Amino acid sequence: MKNFVSQKGTTIVELLLYMGILSILLGVLTSIFVSALDVQAESQATSSVERDGNYILARLNYDIHRAQSINIPVVNGVTASNFQIVINGVNYTYSVDGNNNLILANNLGVNNLNNYGTNISAFSVERLGNAGKVEDTLKINFTVTSRTQRVSGPETRNFQTNLSLRRQ
Repeated sequence: MKNFVSQKGTTIVELLLYMGILSILLGVLTSIFVSALDVQAESQATSSVERDGNYILARLNYDIHRAQSINIPVVNGVTASNFQIVINGVNYTYSVDGNNNLILANNLGVNNLNNYGTNISAFSVERLGNAGKVEDTLKINFTVTSRTQRVSGPETRNFQTNLSLRRQ
């Protein structure tokens, strides 16, 4: 009788089988990881657009309600790409710069009102009122777009508000 000696190794077939299973497992895990990163980027873009739009609306509301007058636009029915209000004798000018940032300029300097992750476009301001009577109401429109490129394209949201000066 022959003595069978047990071999202590793996055959090439077993090795190929283990490598195939490992490759499939790594492929699935990589796919899940990439999907999680895509969801995070989309969530971050949506959050950034929403946060910036709401902050700009709140800042406009705060400044316009404490303003004494509107310098630009001058007459009712005129639409402008910027506007200027006067608060305690200081001119506050809102406009979009060449980098698609909404800026606020006054005697203290220039401040960006949106963060680096968003662009502001289609910024328009119309002074509202009745014919022959100057009203202190502004209709403001703007679009916030994320700079983050998502699989489905950039996140975009339009904002619109009507704000009036408060009379003392």
